[in-house]
Formats: sequence, structure tokens, C-alpha cells
Amino acid sequence: MPRTVSIRHKKSTSETCETIGIHPERISKVFSKMPDSSSLFELSDMFKLFGDNTRIRILWALSESEMCVCDLCALLEMKQPAVSHQLKNLKQARIVKTRREGKVIYYSLDDEHIRSLLNLGMEHIQEL
Repeated sequence: MPRTVSIRHKKSTSETCETIGIHPERISKVFSKMPDSSSLFELSDMFKLFGDNTRIRILWALSESEMCVCDLCALLEMKQPAVSHQLKNLKQARIVKTRREGKVIYYSLDDEHIRSLLNLGMEHIQEL
């Protein structure tokens, strides 16, 4: 037996449409510029890495200078295994890169895009 569904009109807010309908031209325009799902998935994963205070602190430090694990541990007042674990994750995501000098491995941001993301994010929160 089919159920009867009653439709209640909600008070309109900025998050809801007042009318029912779509805008095909707008949808088509956005769809044509939408990256493929795998690219958006990778972007989502990258932004997840920015969602951790420890990783952000490491990235901010590396935006100022390349550093070895020991330097980062001293700066951030953290134990070496914790810093190394985060650096491994950041390196796997190609957000940081390494350079070896003798026995010392130096970490730095992979490219200027990462520095730009950090700076844009800081500008955004300082506007609030």
C-alpha cells in the first residue's frame, strides 16, 4: 500500500531555494570545468593533511627554512618519532621533499604551491 507523503513548506533561508527548478546552462558550464573524481579525491586527501595542528606547525616551519628532524623536534618541542611520522605522511603526499647532506636529511616544502596555500589560509583567518 503506497504511503501518502505530505509536503511542508519550510521557511526560506539562504541555504534553500524558494522555487523548485534547475538552471541547465549553469550546470552545464560548471560540469564542463569540473575535474574528474580521482583528481578531486586527491585534492581532498591533500587538504586532509592540512587538517592537523602538528602537520601545520611542521609545514609552517619548513616554509621559513629547510630543517632536519632534530631541528623540528627542538622547535616544536616534540619527540622524534612523532615528527618523523608526520614527515613521512607529508613526504608520501609530495608536500615535503628531502635532501641528504652526509648523514643529515633536510626537509623542505615540495614547491611554492604549498607555501602559497599556507599564506592564503593565514590571510583568510586573519580577515575574520
